[in-house]
Amino acid sequence: MSENKDPGAAGEGGQLPATQAAVERQQALVAARQQALSLDVRGQDAADSDEIDLLAYWRILVKRRWTVLGAAGIVLVTALVGTLLMTPIYRASTSLQIDRDTIRVVDVEGVTPMEGNANDFFQTQYELLKSRALAQRVASQLGLAEGDQLERLNPPSPWQALKGLVSGSDDEELTEAEMSAREAAATGYIMRGLTVEPVRNSRLVRVHFDSPDPEFSQRAANAIAEAFIASNLERRFDSSSYAKTYLEDRLQELKLKLEDSERQLVEFAQKEQIVSSGEGSANLSEQNLGSLNAALAEASRERIRAEARWRQAQASSGTVLLGEIGENSIIKSLQERRATLQAEYQDKLRLYKPAFPAMVQLKGQIDEVERQIGVEVANIKSAIQAEFLAAQEQERLLNEQMSGLKNEVLDLQSRSIQYNIFKREVDTNRQLYDGLLQRYKEVGVAGGVSTNNIAVVDRAQRGYKFKPSLTRNLALGLLAGLMLGVLLALAFEYLDDTLKSPEDLEKQLGLSVLGVIPLLKAPMTPAKALEDPRSAFAEAYRSVRTALQFATDSGVPRCLLVTSATPAEGKSTTALTLAKAFAQLGKRVLVIDGDLRNPSLHRALNKPNDAGLSNYLAGAAKATEVILATDIPGLMYMPTGPLPPNPAELLMGPKMVSLVSIASEKFDQVIIDGPPVMGLADAPILANLAHGTLLVVEAGETRIGVGKNALKRLYAARAHVIGALLTKFSSKHAGYGYGYGYGYNYYSYGQQAEPKKLARSR
Repeated sequence: MSENKDPGAAGEGGQLPATQAAVERQQALVAARQQALSLDVRGQDAADSDEIDLLAYWRILVKRRWTVLGAAGIVLVTALVGTLLMTPIYRASTSLQIDRDTIRVVDVEGVTPMEGNANDFFQTQYELLKSRALAQRVASQLGLAEGDQLERLNPPSPWQALKGLVSGSDDEELTEAEMSAREAAATGYIMRGLTVEPVRNSRLVRVHFDSPDPEFSQRAANAIAEAFIASNLERRFDSSSYAKTYLEDRLQELKLKLEDSERQLVEFAQKEQIVSSGEGSANLSEQNLGSLNAALAEASRERIRAEARWRQAQASSGTVLLGEIGENSIIKSLQERRATLQAEYQDKLRLYKPAFPAMVQLKGQIDEVERQIGVEVANIKSAIQAEFLAAQEQERLLNEQMSGLKNEVLDLQSRSIQYNIFKREVDTNRQLYDGLLQRYKEVGVAGGVSTNNIAVVDRAQRGYKFKPSLTRNLALGLLAGLMLGVLLALAFEYLDDTLKSPEDLEKQLGLSVLGVIPLLKAPMTPAKALEDPRSAFAEAYRSVRTALQFATDSGVPRCLLVTSATPAEGKSTTALTLAKAFAQLGKRVLVIDGDLRNPSLHRALNKPNDAGLSNYLAGAAKATEVILATDIPGLMYMPTGPLPPNPAELLMGPKMVSLVSIASEKFDQVIIDGPPVMGLADAPILANLAHGTLLVVEAGETRIGVGKNALKRLYAARAHVIGALLTKFSSKHAGYGYGYGYGYNYYSYGQQAEPKKLARSR
């Protein structure tokens, strides 16, 4: 029988007498099942890598809830104790209004503040409030470095106190050094206690000061505001003072330079005989030339007008120029007299003849009047001629003077080139001097107007307790503790490389899970749990029995090896319980204790272990002699017998192959309780002989690496691993609040579920 058995076929197909076609079909099914499992695992890994499973994280936190709660409790207690031990700190606050500029009484460029970026301006003011110079000034005003006020507010550390006691020589130097150190410490204390809080969307800023003394906090906050205002005024005054000093120096330099240039101008003018009126840039000759040119133009105009009148007078006959005559009162009266006499003559001519004496006399009067008019006209012509001749002479004389003055001006201009250079230098220096003098007066006026752009809105009141806040610290402690607990839980979960759930078995080992055995709480034992057929423990193994029936295409392997990666994972309990479960179905079952190093089934069955498998393998007994009956109908038991020194050699012998073959024919089910896989050669040998191997894994104890190595050893021995069984599983420990094990307690709800079941059926 043993000669016909192919170990490879037995390991892969599960039954010895199978045909070659059945073996190939079985191998194809196994390969397909393993490929499907590997694809499912790879798909699951890909999905896990692409998506964040929040439910998985929640399960981790539920599983390690005591870690989270413990960390939160520790941090919370620490925060509570620390808060109670902390020194109370009191805060006083004052409000300031900071304007970008005040009302400009005077607007002096370079002295009055220029408009700029508002953010830069206010940020500068905030930094000035937090500056060391301001803190040093406040500490000096408050006298913080004097007396014991600083020690009372900020007690020195033990090392500082010891250092102060040890140093006791060189009193004068130490006093100066100590004062300098105390001043620095006081300045640092002011800077540490100061907090600047700008009020959003406003020009207000709150200045807070924190200290253990509420009254000192009030005084310090007010002192900071006052010192800030005073320092701002001082900076403005210092800037104007600096500008005045600078302008004074520049004015003095320009004054000396202006005097030198004027001195050079005067000396050169005296040397070259250049005279200037001082009203403009032109000298006297140039001014005279301009005046003479204007006079010559006027004389030319007068000469032309007189010449025109004279020519008109010469061309006129009789009455000459009517305009001139009309303007002469004598000629006008004579003409009136002549008109009167002529009118009278014409009137009398109608009565008298021209020779009449009265007419002759009247004619004589008319002639005399005409003669007088002629004399007056001749006088007018003579006056016009004289005027023309005078204008002509004046024009000639002015032309002569103009020619001489032009030569003089041209000569003077050739000598005034250097004079003009000196004069321009004098004018430039005078303009610079006048501009700086005006600037100096404006700066003096602006510096005297002490305006300020900072004002106190609310003065500080007595400090209120600012910290520690018990509620806030406890809330922060609780939050920090929860965060720390979550981080620790995730870290422990990451470091925990054990197989804890059925998903871990499928994902890490690629095995299908045939069942999950719940963890028994003390003092409950497997034997006691199995006494109640409705218990979750018993129902779980019945579920495994059912799953084994569908593990292969031919049902439960005739010879089933139950093994585990390491000891104490529940393989012996599993082997015995499964044997009892199959026996309850009316099958003939043989359970073999194959652990020749640490047997345990004889204690569970309360049977002797004097003779057994080792005797049969050594040839000292027959199989029928070492198979014992049990109290359970249909269940037979083969103990290990005496422990041999060479278990692996006995198991590799032909006796073990023959035993498996014969037992598979005689019994409906053969279950071997094998030794652990890791560290021993026994389990791979038995796995090769058995038709199927069930790997038992303890939840939360078996490491992933150990499980993979055990599975590799089984596959190397060409074992047919039909699946895995997860034992000692706790849903709470694994972080699951549902899923596994809920159906095992179905009977406990039988009385309540029956009416619902009937109602649903109807």
